[in-house]
Amino acid sequence: MTRKLLAAALAATALTPAAVFAEGDAVRLAFLAASSQNGYNDATWQGIQAAAAEDGNVEVEIFDGEFNATVQFSQVEDIVAGGRFDGIIIAPNDTVGIATALEEATSAGLLVASVLFPVGPELTNMEPQVPGLTTTVALDPAAGARAEAEAVVDYCADKDPCRVVIMIGQLQFPFDNLRYESFLEVLNQHANITVVATGEGNYNPDQSLTAMTDILQANPEIDVVLSNADQHLLGVEIALEDAGIDPASVYTIGGGLNQITVDKIRAGVFDATLSGYPRSEGYIAAQLLIRAARGEEVPTWASPAEGAANPLIVTKEWLDANPDFTAEWEG
Repeated sequence: MTRKLLAAALAATALTPAAVFAEGDAVRLAFLAASSQNGYNDATWQGIQAAAAEDGNVEVEIFDGEFNATVQFSQVEDIVAGGRFDGIIIAPNDTVGIATALEEATSAGLLVASVLFPVGPELTNMEPQVPGLTTTVALDPAAGARAEAEAVVDYCADKDPCRVVIMIGQLQFPFDNLRYESFLEVLNQHANITVVATGEGNYNPDQSLTAMTDILQANPEIDVVLSNADQHLLGVEIALEDAGIDPASVYTIGGGLNQITVDKIRAGVFDATLSGYPRSEGYIAAQLLIRAARGEEVPTWASPAEGAANPLIVTKEWLDANPDFTAEWEG
């Protein structure tokens, strides 16, 4: 059934999108990656492909959002106008600005799932904030950031001062700003902890290297690097080495739980990371949209951590006790 015919059927019968798909036709899903060049998004795409292959009657296609909110907004508009797809899975670059485009998509009869973050002004609200949005597959980013900051507090307990560098993605992103504020909410409660600098790594080791190099020139003595992304720690590691600082002497915690970081935590180079589940996000989101297209009721929110063996904060102690653990993405 074409998108035009589907929209007509919805208007004529007032049925939900799921109700008009139970005919054995292939379900066509578009994945709007925040960036197709990003390792986390690539793992999400792998999960989507796995769910499609498992079903056997699902077609999927990836679109590169280029970490650009305007590009992604246009992609949604083009998909709605083009009529080639039955559903959208999106890793949103702008969780607030994209809502208008996605509302147009749901109004046109498209099924929509958001991964990694909810869409809308409330980033801690996993329930649909866009009318008609099918489901969100994500964890609360504020809760994760607070858990990271609490790990820093534990490390800093016997240090005064404990000098912390925060390496964030981009503060212009609402979700990164929320994470940053959540870091500070916890750290500012402890008089022995001082945030000496903040850098923006943009989820890129090279940009993180540049930012950390600049920070170390002004702040040569640091105790902790607190980051929301494992990719940042790779640049931080090089910057520390270039400054003559052993990375193992600095407490480093990232986010995302990629395999490169797992290996470095095992080796004692990094200390911890916040768990991420990119492949599970894609797999669960695709499964839920496929089920919805086939007429099933699906939950409006699903946790990608459900059933996972690893804790929220993964440390060397846990990895040593679980030597067979493998991360969902390489990095």
